[in-house]
Parts: sequence; C-alpha cells; structure tokens
Amino acid sequence: MQDSSIESRQVELCVPDWRSGFRDAASGSGASVAGVGPTGVAALDPLVTATAAGRTAFYAGCTPERAARVADELTGETIEDAGDPDAVVEHAPDTMGLPVAELAGIDVGRRRVLAGCGWRRPASPSDHDAAGGFVDAAPDEILATADELVGRGWGDWRRDEPVAPDWRRARAGDDGVAVVVNAHGGPADALLLRSVPFEVLEGAELLARAVGADRVVVYASEADERAVERVRSAADAYLYPDAPVDVVTGPSEYRAGEPTMALEAVEGNHRLEARLRHADELPTLNDATALVHSARTLAHLAVAVRTGERPSTRLVTVEGDVESPATVELPETATLDAALDAVQPTGGVKAACVGGRFGGLTDSFDVRVSPDALADADLGTGGRVEVLAEDRCVVAFAGELAAFAAEENCGRCVPCREGATQLRSLLRDVYDGEYDAAGIEELVRAMETSSVCPFGVDAARPTRTAMAAFGAEFSAHADGRCPSGACSTTEDQR
Repeated sequence: MQDSSIESRQVELCVPDWRSGFRDAASGSGASVAGVGPTGVAALDPLVTATAAGRTAFYAGCTPERAARVADELTGETIEDAGDPDAVVEHAPDTMGLPVAELAGIDVGRRRVLAGCGWRRPASPSDHDAAGGFVDAAPDEILATADELVGRGWGDWRRDEPVAPDWRRARAGDDGVAVVVNAHGGPADALLLRSVPFEVLEGAELLARAVGADRVVVYASEADERAVERVRSAADAYLYPDAPVDVVTGPSEYRAGEPTMALEAVEGNHRLEARLRHADELPTLNDATALVHSARTLAHLAVAVRTGERPSTRLVTVEGDVESPATVELPETATLDAALDAVQPTGGVKAACVGGRFGGLTDSFDVRVSPDALADADLGTGGRVEVLAEDRCVVAFAGELAAFAAEENCGRCVPCREGATQLRSLLRDVYDGEYDAAGIEELVRAMETSSVCPFGVDAARPTRTAMAAFGAEFSAHADGRCPSGACSTTEDQR
C-alpha cells in the first residue's frame, strides 16, 4: 500500500482492513490500495469502493474474488466498467469523507463525525491531516466551541449536560488533570475507535490543551479487540500530542462503562463498584481531576473545532430485530423514523427500546433525536434503538432487562441491588396472575431517586415505560394471555 495521503491518490481502491484476503486481492492493479474501517452500516459489509477523477463506485457485500475482478478491470477513469458496481457517485475530487450513495444506511442523515468511516485509513496521520485534522486551536477557542457541546453517552460524567463548565473548573484548579475517553459505552464508540480513531484522539488532545491536562487515557472494553488495536496504532502515530496517551482495557460487562466504574478499572481495581457522586465535585483518577467523556462526545468536539459548525448531530445505532444493525448520524431535528430507515426490520415494527440497554419502550417514532425531545418522551438518550418485531412480547422483554439488571449490577447500593431483584420478581408474578402495578411503580420511583449511579437509575425505565405504553399487555398476561403469542406457558417465561 502506498503511503500517499488521500489528496494525492489518482486511482484508489478502499478495501476493508478487518477482513482477510482483500488487500492481496486488490494488489497488482495500478490503483492505490487503502485499508479502511467499517462504515457503520453492516448490511453493506464488506464494502469496497473504487475512486478516480471525482467518481466513486461502490461494491456492497463484496468478496475478495469480486475485489480482484474490480482491480483487474479498473483502468484509467472507467469506474463504471469495473466489476458491475452497485452505485456510482460523483463528488469533489478532494473530498475527505465517504461520498453519499443511494445505498441503504449510507444515504441516511448527514455524515460529519462518521465522514471518514470507510474512507480514511484508520491509523494514517496523513489521511487525518488531509481531512483538516490536527487543528492548531487556542484553548479559549476550544472552550468557546465546547459551550454548545453536551455529553453524548452513558459513559459521560455529564450525560446530556453542558461539558464546558466542568472544563473551566478543571482548568482553574490546582490539581493535575486527566482526560479519560470512555469508549466502553456502546457500538458507536467502538465504531469510532475502529474507523476514525484520530477524530476521538484529537478531541481528547484538544480538551487536554484547553485545560492543561498532562494525561489522556482511552478506556475500552477488552472484548473490542479491533477497536483497541486501532486506537493504539493511531495514538502511536499521533502528530505532536498535547499530552501522552495510554490505552487501557476493562472487563466487557455493561456496568464497566459507567464513568466511576470506568475510573476504578483504569486504576486497576478488580472489583468494580460505583463511586458516590457529588454534584459540586469532579471525579478523580488517582490524584488528578478526571474529565470523563464518551468517544462520541470528543469526536464531536474535534469536528466542531475543525469546521466551526455547531455540534448538532447525534450518532444512533439501530439494532435488535433487524436484518443488520446500522450506526447513522442524524441532525438533532431528525426523528427516530429516520434512524429506522437505515435498517430492514425482520418483521413489522411493534416497538423499540430507545436510549441504550435500559432505554424507554415506545411504539411512536415521531420523536426528534435531540436529548430534550427524547427526555420529554420519557426515552433514553444513549444513542441506541433496539427494534422489537410484531411477534415480540413487551412484558417478556421488560422481564429480561430486569433480570439482566439483577444479575449485572455492581451490588454496592441497596436501591439498585435489591430493587432490581424485586422488580424481576414482580414481573414474574404477572405470569401468575398478580399484576401489582402500584407496587411496581413505587419500586421504580425508589430505584430512580435513590440509586448511586446511572445503572440503577436507568434499570427500571424499560418496565416503567412498557407499562405506560403497553399496559393492556401486562393486564392480558395477568389474565393468562399473551397478545403477541410469544409466551406459550407461564413455565416457559420463568
């Protein structure tokens, strides 16, 4: 593979760098071959693109054999004649982002943070530099941009809250400061590390510059091996960092992404328990003030500083009862309906759990993806939409999440530990004809108002919102009938 930047390539093949055989299949042609990360749209994988003279051909679901045929037939500027492409797009010859083709998922939303996914080489500083990266922004400029930035993931210390006040406090303090990239939060964070790690790292380095931090830590799940490999390579290749970068992995359990448990993991503690939170204090990493943000939040910062545009898009991953999951980037004015356009459901869509592992259940998708609109609709803002097909039972789904919460919580606080166990029991009672709606609602209030960390606060939301939107199904189960037909007997659900 040539080391030339994207700007200088004449004829280029972009092949998936995480699939074996593609680089060898594409070699031998007159084109530059670039190994790139995933686009976020699994239905197109493996995706190969061929570019020449401002035209790009797309080959979805490509095999190494097809990639070899494209390479053999690619001569000069005859993009349309090579390998029978699925789509061909005209664009500016020096574009730094994946062109938008009329292919499912890619044509949804506006790709700003995701622009380099499937287009730039993940660990190539020259590609990131050609895309306008490594911005020489002053601390005050960075903080001014951050005034319009809110935390975007369950891994953020300030979820759905402005981040700039914490940054200014840290900057004015006397203690050392560490920037912690919490990439344990979900599929969108892992995608950014796998495909455009420089966007995440630049956001972290810009924050380090703005507050005078002397350390950047990238924290990820040990299960995301490719993401960890990519961000380590990018960190080693980063040009003129403001602070050194450490990449640390933690256990794959969902709870390990909670910000204070993430800090426990980074410090090397084997038993992860949530720390008490104080609204007027920032968390610490060893003896330093810790600014903990999701990979999404910091990638949005990098793009906003570089472009001068307000960070007004959201990354949304649609999964569940769909043919293939997809991560798309939507303007905050877009609705959940737009996110569903990126996937093919396996059946009719009955409902969705919106906002993360413990999101809110809804059958209405005419809701904007802005955090305020989602909160007003009693839905989560974590950027995940789990689709439930028509044949799914909402009561059983709520029970599964309650069981997950009972088994996976850290055990530190009673409202979460005992509350989740009691919630699971109360939902099992529904199948025995005992639907204590008032008792469930009282338990939910206790969990949401008394739990130490967001795990316990969020754990009861699926049940509460399911009861609000699908109360008739709970009553039907208490009468011994499952409207969806998914629950054949009481014993099957235990």
